[in-house]
Amino acid sequence: MPAPIEKNLLAALGELDAAVKSMPSANPKPDLLPFFARIDELAKQLPSDADPALLHYLQKKSYEKARLHLQGRDAENRAGNCRHEN
Repeated sequence: MPAPIEKNLLAALGELDAAVKSMPSANPKPDLLPFFARIDELAKQLPSDADPALLHYLQKKSYEKARLHLQGRDAENRAGNCRHEN
């Protein structure tokens, strides 16, 4: 079962995803900076022994990969330029 911080992080990543998806039709465009700040704040609260893949995704600002990872859908993540194994 995910830790409460991971649940909050998943919710924040989901909110960011929804805001990004609304951008083509939204007027005015949503300010994404508060979403990024919230995700960064939650990431800082993760324990040092948190899942290394999750920490990597968050450090690299790969928010979609982090969201998929937390949803148990890591198989959908493709390898990035850093050659990190998913």
